[in-house]
Amino acid sequence: MGIRFILMVNKQGQTRLAQYYEYLTLEERRALEGEIVRKCLARNEQQCSFVEHRNYKIVYRRYASLFFLVGVDNEENELAILEFIHLLVETMDRHFGNVCELDIMFHLEKAHFMLEEMVMNGCVVETSKSNILAPIQLMDKAS
Repeated sequence: MGIRFILMVNKQGQTRLAQYYEYLTLEERRALEGEIVRKCLARNEQQCSFVEHRNYKIVYRRYASLFFLVGVDNEENELAILEFIHLLVETMDRHFGNVCELDIMFHLEKAHFMLEEMVMNGCVVETSKSNILAPIQLMDKAS
């Protein structure tokens, strides 16, 4: 399947966006997020951006005050996922203008919509920023 979940977390460890592509109960999600966030936030910048946790490989990257964490299968390419994270941030930057935590909090539905345009059932299906943002721009014009 590839991508199992995507999390956006602030420096204090508060989850700002969570998207899962496999079924987990709310308790399992809460426990998994807590374990992963503690593990990733405790690492310093000299350490690599890949962590193995349970049966997942976690690929993460920090942009300003936000951590983007992506849980993938063990056979997934880590560098491709880092590129996906970078594409996601660039897409959000293009729409919000230098995306920050507040943009995610106040426009959560748009952030989820961007993810839904990019990833379907755990597979990256769209990488063109223009194609990802076109439906959102149409919704903005209509409102």
